[in-house]
Amino acid sequence: MGMMHKARVLAFQIIYSWDFKNNSASELYESVKALSNEEFDESAEAYVKLTVCGTLENIEEIDSRIKANIKNWNFDRISKVDLAILRLSVYGLLYQKDTDGKVFINEAIKLANEFGSDDSYKFVNGVLDSIYKKNDKN
Repeated sequence: MGMMHKARVLAFQIIYSWDFKNNSASELYESVKALSNEEFDESAEAYVKLTVCGTLENIEEIDSRIKANIKNWNFDRISKVDLAILRLSVYGLLYQKDTDGKVFINEAIKLANEFGSDDSYKFVNGVLDSIYKKNDKN
């Protein structure tokens, strides 16, 4: 597993735990990182902090984009795992324009396969693909 995938896993875990604890991003970062037993270089740590802080700072916009792109589904019924993956990935699609959006979608599918239910990857892919296509036109 590459360093950036490990960093994305850590970011996902922090955003996932935020949904339960609502602590600050830095408190969550320290507690989740302490549990992970992974060594991160400076660029991976910077990536995690930027992504987590960016996601949580823009959570209302991110959640509204998710809500607008789930068909025949209730936002409150999205599993916490899928929601954390979506939030992290939508942040990338909306705010990290220097990276091709397909990279975020592919990483989201990997996370969904690793941590989600059997159909998580299909759901996550569908929502992100919809946001990606709409965002690409703006």
